[in-house]
Amino acid sequence: MASAQSAWQPRIAIIGAGISGIAAVVKLRKAGFSQLTVFEKADKVGGTWRENTYPGLACDIPSHWYSFSFEPNPDWHHRCAHGPEIQAYLERTAQKYGVTDIVRFNSAVTRLVYQAPHWLLYCNGQNSEPEQFDIVISATGILHRTIMPAIPGLDDFAGASFHSAHWDHSVDYHGKRIGVIGTGSTSCQIVGAVTKDAQHLTLFQRTAQWVMPSPQKAYSNFTRWLRKVWPFRSVLSKVVWRAYAENTLGRANAGNKALVKLIDVIARWHLKKYVPDPVLRAKLTPDYVVGCKRLIYSSDFYPAISRENASVVTEGIERIEAEGVRTNDGVLHPLDILVLATGFDASSFILPTQVIGENGQELSEVWDGSPRAHRAVAMPGFPNFWMVEGPTGPIGNFSLIAISESQVDYIIRCLNEMHARKSAWMAPTQEAFKNYNEAMNAAVVNTSWYHGGCNSWYLDKSGLPNLYPWLSSRYFKEMKTPDFSEFRFS
Repeated sequence: MASAQSAWQPRIAIIGAGISGIAAVVKLRKAGFSQLTVFEKADKVGGTWRENTYPGLACDIPSHWYSFSFEPNPDWHHRCAHGPEIQAYLERTAQKYGVTDIVRFNSAVTRLVYQAPHWLLYCNGQNSEPEQFDIVISATGILHRTIMPAIPGLDDFAGASFHSAHWDHSVDYHGKRIGVIGTGSTSCQIVGAVTKDAQHLTLFQRTAQWVMPSPQKAYSNFTRWLRKVWPFRSVLSKVVWRAYAENTLGRANAGNKALVKLIDVIARWHLKKYVPDPVLRAKLTPDYVVGCKRLIYSSDFYPAISRENASVVTEGIERIEAEGVRTNDGVLHPLDILVLATGFDASSFILPTQVIGENGQELSEVWDGSPRAHRAVAMPGFPNFWMVEGPTGPIGNFSLIAISESQVDYIIRCLNEMHARKSAWMAPTQEAFKNYNEAMNAAVVNTSWYHGGCNSWYLDKSGLPNLYPWLSSRYFKEMKTPDFSEFRFS
């Protein structure tokens, strides 16, 4: 990749010091950009892995694939690394590459205003003095705004209650009656980890999930040593898992019915093998096509929920009372601890930060609950405003690190082109944005996310999945060579 000329050093603001923010700093510096400032709302790096600390937290894809290309880690202790180990890896990487040196911690960006050709950035309050930047890169991630359930009486509960993303480690759950609301991947990991130590665990389920067996395994000291002395082993593992994801789940999501059927057979076999009780198995069997929601990988959930001290409640929740949860059938389920594994707002991205572009248009109003972007990284009418892991990216069961790096590389290519043209700013044209998103909308109706018969968190206000509808390999190929005719320069 061509490097930026040292004579041109635009001031670049990066919002967020998670995976995407770290990747942006390292790659921008390598490309020759040095005037970088990172704004982080918390007191340390890590993003999602800093915020989430619940029991059982682990990555659901292999660790060697969930690693930066510039910082491979042969010393992962598990095939799918646990949360604390990933957080330590991110902190170590940020320290090694000097990312932490340019991060302003405890600095939440509340407002961005475009005044051509610069951006005014307001931090920690609307009345703060703004700073001027030439380029803004949003690296806030996707899942950072928690969803609290609108259940009557939530504040009346007398026991300990908290969202899974804000786990209260001062609460001892051993020997307690635990209730978990929600059945996503977070819930499955929590149930798999805490049930054996609980007096009783009650899972309040609105929608059953397809759960695939996890490839999880612990690495021996010898295996880790071998990966250190023979790095190609880790590279090979990364290539194999990426190809597997692309050619199985990736193609299934893209509409390959034969692969959907194959995954369905595996998921049903997994359920039948580890849930012998036919009544419980019926409760845990989804009524929608496999792949309609993000697949969950866990080998602990089914054995845990099948224990004698666990139960699944499918009756709707009427209200929460001091003693526990009362369901619509009038039954009170006594609890000591209530965990709200109710997920995140997947349509936020940089919001609730107020972003005002050309002609005073606000990003939140442009999106209006259905966020879209040009190639998941840029918006017409918002010059020099870039996003990493923006709307309609190829997420699903894929490595977000690989996606983030690809998008940062694309942004760097665009910045170099802008400099070569001696332009002060660039932004996608409205026509390119429209054509790109219309093509995606036409393709997404062929995916399992759309016609799978479920209400997935992928769906936004438009009723369409906010996802890239083609194979990830196509996306990576497109991002390697930006089509600059899709942009306007000035």
